[in-house]
Amino acid sequence: MNFATDEFAAVRELFDTMVDADPAYSAQLAVYRDGEKVVDLVGGPESSADSLTGVFSCSKGVAALAFSLLVQDGLIDVDAAVAAYWPEFGGNGKGGILVRELLSHQAGLVGVQGGFAMEEYNDLPAVADRLANMAPMWRPGSGTFGYHALTMGVFLEELCRRVTGERLQDVYNRRIREPYAADMFLGLPESEEPRFRPVLFADAPAPDFLDPHSIAGVSGNVQAGDLLGLPNIRSVRAAGSCSGAGVGSADGLARVYAGAITGLDGLPAYLSPETIATMSQEQVWGLDRVFCDASAFAITFMKSHPRKDFGSAQAFGHDGANAALGYADPLYGVGFGYVPAWSEEGGTAGRAMQLSAAVRRAVLASR
Repeated sequence: MNFATDEFAAVRELFDTMVDADPAYSAQLAVYRDGEKVVDLVGGPESSADSLTGVFSCSKGVAALAFSLLVQDGLIDVDAAVAAYWPEFGGNGKGGILVRELLSHQAGLVGVQGGFAMEEYNDLPAVADRLANMAPMWRPGSGTFGYHALTMGVFLEELCRRVTGERLQDVYNRRIREPYAADMFLGLPESEEPRFRPVLFADAPAPDFLDPHSIAGVSGNVQAGDLLGLPNIRSVRAAGSCSGAGVGSADGLARVYAGAITGLDGLPAYLSPETIATMSQEQVWGLDRVFCDASAFAITFMKSHPRKDFGSAQAFGHDGANAALGYADPLYGVGFGYVPAWSEEGGTAGRAMQLSAAVRRAVLASR
C-alpha cells in the first residue's frame, strides 16, 4: 500500500503528479531515513509493489557496497597496486595502477577491441584475462578518466576472487542482501523469476554513427551489438554481472544503501564511518573521456554534481541506463531507491533527480 509519512507528503504529491501526467508512466520509489521507511510508492500499469526489473549500472553501486566490506576487512588496500592482488594485470604499462585508480574509471580499460560476446559477458574471468593483457587506452596517472561501462564489474569481481576465492555476488548475498532482506539481486534466482518484469523501451530515433573502434565505441561494446537489453535476457540476469545485470526493486535499492549507513530492523550499519569516508571520497571530477560530458566518481560510486545532482556532497550511489537510481546520503541519513518500468532520461531534470530533491527538501524542512 502506498504511503509517505507526514514529513514526506510533498514527495508523494510530486510522485502522484508524475503518474497523473502520463498514463504510461510506471515506477517504484522507496526512501528510508535514519533506518525507518518514510516513503513507499508505486504507480502506473507496468509496476507493482512486488515487481523486480533491471537496474543496469545501479549494479555497480550495489557491488561497490560489497567490495567496501573487503576494504573494511583489510583484504584490499585501495592504495596498493592492482598487480599486488592480480599479478597478470601488471603487464603493458599497468604495473603502477592503484586499486583506487582502477575503480574510479582512470585505467583506460573501457573495453576490448572487437567487443566481447554474450557468452563472455556471463564468463567474466575470461574477460578479466583479456583485460589483463591489454595496454591502457590512455596514459595512467595523466588525470584522464572515462566511464568503464561494462568492465568496472569485471574489476570488482576479479579482485574479490583473488583475495577471497569467492564471487563478489556471493559476498553480497551473504553479508548484505540476505541479512538486510533486500530485494536487490546480483544474480536473480529462478525462484524469483515470476516477479521479473522486462525493462521497457520506447521507440527512439536511430543514433548518429559511433565509430566502433573509438574509445566510446569500445566502452559501449558497439562491435558486439546493443547491450541495453541485457537484464531482459534470463542467462544474463541469472549470472548477475556487477557491471549492469542487477535486478531489483526500489525498496531493495533503498534498503542496501540504508543498511550501509544507518542500519535497518535492529541490525547495525554494515559499513563503518571510516570505510564510508574512504570509498565515497571523490576521486575524479571533470570531462569524462567516454561521455564527453561532466562526471564525478568516488571508488566506483558516482558522486553528485550539477549534471546529476542526486544528493549532498557526502552522498554516494549509482544510476542506471534506464534512469534507475540508488544512493546513500549520510548527511541526510537517507537511503533512496527509484526504479522505472520504462527507460527514461536520467539527468538533473529527470524524474529520479526531481524526487531526490523533494526528499532533501522534506528532510531540511523537518529539522
